[in-house]
Amino acid sequence: MNKTIRRASVFTMLLVLALLVRATWVQFYDGKALADDNDNRRGAIETYSRPLGNIIVAGNAITGSTRTTGSDLAYKRTYTDGKLYAAVTGYASQAYAPTQLEGVYQDLLGGTDPRLKTVLGTLTGERSDPGNVLTTIDPAVQKAAYQALGDKKGAAVAIDPKTGKILAVVSTPSYDPSSLTDANTAGSAWKRFNADRNKPLTNRALRQPLPPGSTFKLVVAAAALEDGLYKNVDEHTDSPNPYTLPGTVRPLANENPSAPCENAPIRVALQYSCNNVFGKMAVDLGQDKVKAMAEKFGFDDDSLDVPVRAYASVYPSHMDKAQTGLSGIGQFDVTATPLQMAMVSAAIANGGKLVSPHMVSQITDSGGDVVKDYDSGAGTKEVVSSSTAEQLQSAMETVVKDGTGTNALIDGVTVGGKTGTAQHGENNSKTPYAWFTSFGTSDSSGKEVAVAVMVEQSDAARSEVSGNGLAAPVAKAMMRAALK
Repeated sequence: MNKTIRRASVFTMLLVLALLVRATWVQFYDGKALADDNDNRRGAIETYSRPLGNIIVAGNAITGSTRTTGSDLAYKRTYTDGKLYAAVTGYASQAYAPTQLEGVYQDLLGGTDPRLKTVLGTLTGERSDPGNVLTTIDPAVQKAAYQALGDKKGAAVAIDPKTGKILAVVSTPSYDPSSLTDANTAGSAWKRFNADRNKPLTNRALRQPLPPGSTFKLVVAAAALEDGLYKNVDEHTDSPNPYTLPGTVRPLANENPSAPCENAPIRVALQYSCNNVFGKMAVDLGQDKVKAMAEKFGFDDDSLDVPVRAYASVYPSHMDKAQTGLSGIGQFDVTATPLQMAMVSAAIANGGKLVSPHMVSQITDSGGDVVKDYDSGAGTKEVVSSSTAEQLQSAMETVVKDGTGTNALIDGVTVGGKTGTAQHGENNSKTPYAWFTSFGTSDSSGKEVAVAVMVEQSDAARSEVSGNGLAAPVAKAMMRAALK
């Protein structure tokens, strides 16, 4: 063989080797990436080649699948009472990535979760039958929250304090997930929802932290009692009225100028929502102690999964004393979700112990066998002592019996709560946010529930916007449904 032929042969072999390497790379590396690409229709064809598993509420499926016609996507997702449960289910779409529980459990619901594999399925590589997701949602509480919020823009969450089970997650205005399931029509619905200034796709209950206003005073009160700044809720505080924030000339005003807020005990300060008391209390404690207590309740946790990832509620750092004072009344850069404020009331109601909130009880295979049990794995941590919790319970009951939260009173139920009206916009130029967080205990059964409600916007006149006026009636309806 002459030199020219030998060189050509080596070059050809190198080309063949390069082609083999490239083909292997595409098949085993790029192939997986291409298969997982959201724009790869083959993935959607496989997912919707048969019915999906279901999301279950109180034993009943609130999702389903229906046969399509004239499409390579054989099935599409359906929803029962879609608007009612949208903040729980999210959507499974032929055109868009799934959200909420549909997104968290897309492999289980689609039958590709490795935990569903049988021995035979592992050997044959066949796709498993889809599993189901059993939620902790109580349909009566969910419906009560949705109906009570009505046309208001807002959100509500209810939790069982003893178990951490989330009984309701509602965000309004809502949307019908069914409008996003069909690839042929999802695009127009997607554009409509995103053009809506009310942002119906936003899960306000879990993923829209806003200033919590005076509901945050519960956290400050807890910090003061745990720190020993004050021994009990009936000890008079060192709280001049008016109180001028350090380094400023503007006094921290109270909503009710005639309220007995000067040197008021914590009980009275919560009863009348005295800004001067909690502004000065936060300054006296210092931002680090308030932040430490806020974090015990769950603030600043950017990994809170219920199992949907909830956005972190925030207690800020690096504040001066004036800003720390404003943080003490739930303003400045303090933000919270309704989930977070429900967690605050749940911990207080449960003797100072916070059980990890979760809205999925179990996931099962197609035959009903449990793949994972979330109820048995719910962790518990002590946020405050039982003594502090009892004192805060008593003070919150005073708020409802004879304070700013009387609209939450329920016959036969011991109710404790805290109202909040948070400033919105520069110099409070926009409509304030109305908050209410509470717990209710049935006098006959001892059953408990913790609730938080946030009303972002309503048709009420600005002068009528308050936690007691707008949010407390929603909380009342939810507590009544949970404790009936």
